[in-house]
Order: sequence, then C-alpha cells, then structure tokens
Amino acid sequence: MSNYNLTHLAQLEHEAIYVMREVAAQFERPALLFSGGKDSIVMVRLAQKAFAPARMPFPLVHIDTGHNFDETLAFRDQLVRDTGARLIVRRVADSIAAGRATEEKGPNPSRNALQTVTLLDAIEEFKFDACLGGARRDEEKARAKERFFSHRDEFGQWDPKNQRPELWNLFNGRKHPGEHFRVFPLSNWTEMDVWQYIAREQLAIPTIYFSHEREVVDRDGVLLANTPHITLLPGEKFGRRRVRFRTVGDATCTGAVESSAATLAEIIQEVAAARVTERGARADDKRSETAMEDRKKAGYF
Repeated sequence: MSNYNLTHLAQLEHEAIYVMREVAAQFERPALLFSGGKDSIVMVRLAQKAFAPARMPFPLVHIDTGHNFDETLAFRDQLVRDTGARLIVRRVADSIAAGRATEEKGPNPSRNALQTVTLLDAIEEFKFDACLGGARRDEEKARAKERFFSHRDEFGQWDPKNQRPELWNLFNGRKHPGEHFRVFPLSNWTEMDVWQYIAREQLAIPTIYFSHEREVVDRDGVLLANTPHITLLPGEKFGRRRVRFRTVGDATCTGAVESSAATLAEIIQEVAAARVTERGARADDKRSETAMEDRKKAGYF
C-alpha cells in the first residue's frame, strides 16, 4: 500500500473517530448497529480506538431477520467475546409473532424490509437517541443524500429534504422528545477504503467474504445461496459455483458474486477492477428504482 493510501486512510479514520466522539458528547443513549458485515466490523475497530483505553460507551445492536448466514452469526458472537462488548439482539420473528410485522408472501419473500419495525421498536424499548451505522454514501443513490447526523422524527422517519447543514464538520444533534438520530461515521469512505482499512488493521472478517464453493441459484441475475430460507421457483435448480459475498445481509436477498479472491490482497484487486457496485447483487434494491429510499423514509438503516 502506498504512503498516499495510508495518509488517505488516516484522514478517514480521524474523521470517523471525531464523529463518534461527537456522538458520545451530544447524546445520552447511543448504540452501534451491528450486522456482522465488513462496515460494522470497521465501526467496532474505530470505536475501540476512539475511546481507548476505556471500552466502547455504547452497546452493539443486531436486528436479526432469522435469515442470516450461519458464518455471520458465528463471527458476531466471537467478536463480542473478543471485545467484551455488550450485545443486544432483537428478532424480526418476535415482531411477526406479536403482530407488529407481517411475513411477506409470494415467490420471493424476504424479511429485509421488516427489520424496520424491529429496529424502531428496539430504539423505543431502550430509548436510544442516536444509532451509529456503517452506511457509506458510495453504496447507493439514497445513501448519497445522507448527512453524518441524520435526523429522524418521532416516527423514526427520514426526510431527505429536511436535513441539517454540516458546515466545517459542526454537527447539530438537537432534537425534540421522541426523535433520534442515525449517525454515519463512514459516510466519506468507499468500498475500497473499507477493504484497505481491514487489511491495514488486520481485522478478522466472516469467511463468506472469501472465495469458496457454494450451491447457488441464479434468480434474475442474483446468485442466491442454498439456505433453508430459499424456495426454488419452477424451472430453477441449485448449482455449485465458486463465489464470495461483497456485502452481508438477509440470505433471501443478498447475492453472491463469482470470484476466486481468497485473500484480502486479491479482494482489493478485484474491487479495484469491478464495474458493478457491491449492492448490485442485492435483490432488495432491485424491487423498484427507489427501493432503498422508500425503506429509509420509513425508518430503515
């Protein structure tokens, strides 16, 4: 890695740490949303650095769809043991059982959007006034509209036209009772930055990020893994391919990519040459032109 990249990563690291410290200074009950994916893993490392030698001053919150990859859940539990962090898990299945959310029907059901209900209920339960997330502006056009401090109203809703200016990195965390903020310290990072930082910090990541053989089905150009949560449609069948995942989420909508990248160096090289964004393999983003923005307005991550 060149000195330029190291300097660039250092600048991004300092910015993210500054944002996290602002959260600790301005809010009473912050939490870090943790999926077990690469971005939230980087967030944990940044939080460790921001508050060392003390522990992170907020819990990790995982909204579990019940359709997670086994590798991701195993990694999550190991990271919690290694860091001594407090983990809060709230399950979409419980929201469905309580009548707060309704299981999707049809040929390609997913619980991904149902996470919104569970997340907003968790925010209300624990009175979180700020939730740190690993979203980046380069991920998707709706993400590109975000500020570092993203205000949410008393219903958890996001209005992209009513965001506060952040001139000179001055963040306004003022809110009315019942409102809260989502905070995105990685806003200015790219997928390449995340991978280079993981390599620089020698961070452990779930094994599904590396090339491996897996049974998948090609559904409208998305390679969905063979899990108990995928039902084959007429004419479909699983086939073995050498794949890896660029992003981690609900197994019903998170597609793999064909890849031989088995090391961090090979992943970085592959990302540098990629012509499709990492969310290009997410079936949930393909449901409409404004799928992500619609979910965010309703209170999604």
